[in-house]
Amino acid sequence: MALRTVPQNALKWANQLARAQSTLSAFEIQHKTPLIKKQTSIPIAMYGGRHAVTMLPGGGIGPELMEYVREVFKYAGAPVDFEVIDIDPRSEEEDAFEYAITSIKRNGVGIKGNIETKSESALVNSRNVALRNELDLFVNILHCKSFPGVPARQANIDIVIIRQNTEGEYAMLEHESVDGVIESMKVVTESNSDRVARYAFEYAKKTGRKKITTIHKANIMKLSDGLFLDTSKKIAKLYPEIEHNDMIIDNCCMQLVSRPHQFDVMIMTNLYGSIVSNVLCGLIGGAGILSGRNYGDHYAIFEPGTRNTGTAIAGKNVANPLAMLNASVDMLNHLGHKEHATLIMNAMIKTVAEDHLLTPDLGGTAKSTEVVQRVIDHILQADTRPW
Repeated sequence: MALRTVPQNALKWANQLARAQSTLSAFEIQHKTPLIKKQTSIPIAMYGGRHAVTMLPGGGIGPELMEYVREVFKYAGAPVDFEVIDIDPRSEEEDAFEYAITSIKRNGVGIKGNIETKSESALVNSRNVALRNELDLFVNILHCKSFPGVPARQANIDIVIIRQNTEGEYAMLEHESVDGVIESMKVVTESNSDRVARYAFEYAKKTGRKKITTIHKANIMKLSDGLFLDTSKKIAKLYPEIEHNDMIIDNCCMQLVSRPHQFDVMIMTNLYGSIVSNVLCGLIGGAGILSGRNYGDHYAIFEPGTRNTGTAIAGKNVANPLAMLNASVDMLNHLGHKEHATLIMNAMIKTVAEDHLLTPDLGGTAKSTEVVQRVIDHILQADTRPW
């Protein structure tokens, strides 16, 4: 049998890649060489036909919402085992946080609530931001679609927000230059702007979306937002079949309130994404409905879309379980369990649209546990179940 020979140029490229990975710092790999990370697909841990998923309940209403997810998964027969890791918001120790990072790297997939960081020390960073930076979850996706049966200020909304997730104003680089003068650094890199823009246009292409709007403030932040905008325009030229325009962030907020249906896919930097996400969630019913997806080249984490902790209503049995259940449905779709995802989603839609069972944030009087129980009832009554 003749042996296959490896082309010299392929060997040369592999050696160069290996040397680059061994000599570059973690920061340089994240910010300067995005192609290195793309060599490995997202790992998904699976044992005996069941997926292992890291669960971070977080603070506020997070723990009770995660309990609802586990209960629904049990009755839906979803083949997922959760590795639950609690992070104490009052502690400055990083052991639990570091273990959470290790767990997600091992499992490849996680689901989380909002992780509180109650320390006022400037040396203790936001753990939510640190988590995204450590795992290089460079893009966040929020599909803002009207939910059947939910009373809202606008109807028939279907907008996708694609948000840069690891830099911008969330770079966590602040210092006091002199007494009483704080400087906060906004970081925008061409490599990460390129990754987000390419992701957005590929997403639009694969999902049949026709228009992308880049949101910015380049009229004031000419270098940082200017770079993000110029990168989007450059990538847009590679996708002539997709319409591209841009809009300043303050005008964008006004247009969302007055004429939201003009938008299809929106891409933006980190802080603008947080603002626009909350505006859109308010238009279609509130913070308790939508889920958010965080993706990198290696890992994926799912969470409620507006990242609210909900501390004021924790333990009162009034928190809306839909956002976290929607996050769990997104996670099941990501893992390939589409039948289980459809089963749970249909049960949620019937609970809201047919039974009109709404929690107080949606104008109803139902308890959280009542909504979850009705979702389970619909799962058990379904004609077609995955098992």
